Amino acid sequence: MRHVDFSPLYRSTVGFDRLFTMLDSLGQPEQAQSYPPYNIERTGDNLYRITMAVAGFDESELSIEAHAHVLTVKGEKAEDEKAEQSEFLYRGIAKRAFERRFQLADHVEVTAASLKNGLLHIDLLRNIPEAMKPRRISIAAEAAGAAPKAIEAHVN
Repeated sequence: MRHVDFSPLYRSTVGFDRLFTMLDSLGQPEQAQSYPPYNIERTGDNLYRITMAVAGFDESELSIEAHAHVLTVKGEKAEDEKAEQSEFLYRGIAKRAFERRFQLADHVEVTAASLKNGLLHIDLLRNIPEAMKPRRISIAAEAAGAAPKAIEAHVN
């Protein structure tokens, strides 16, 4: 991907730093990680759910943190003494630690998280403040029997 220089835009805009930082990070190789796999689904008008496949991880080995428009999910597998005593002929189940970050839009908050059958479900709610919601403006109609307003002009 070709790198785009956003420095001229930094000089002429205010408050778009986060947007330009996200665009700059799109070309970074760290974005190419694929473990653990996840789904993002819309479950309602303002409801979303992130589902991550974290087979083999316990609730105590996972941490979820939301801070400054970034949701971070970390997993660190605890050392298993029984596994060190045994000899693996083939190891296909990864015990590697992971850290996955999700950029959250304004007014999106984490409402719940649950772990069931190796799937971590994180529920999100977009809670738009009343002041930012669109509002309907009523149009007042003139009474039918009222005389129309006349504009008087004086000619000199």
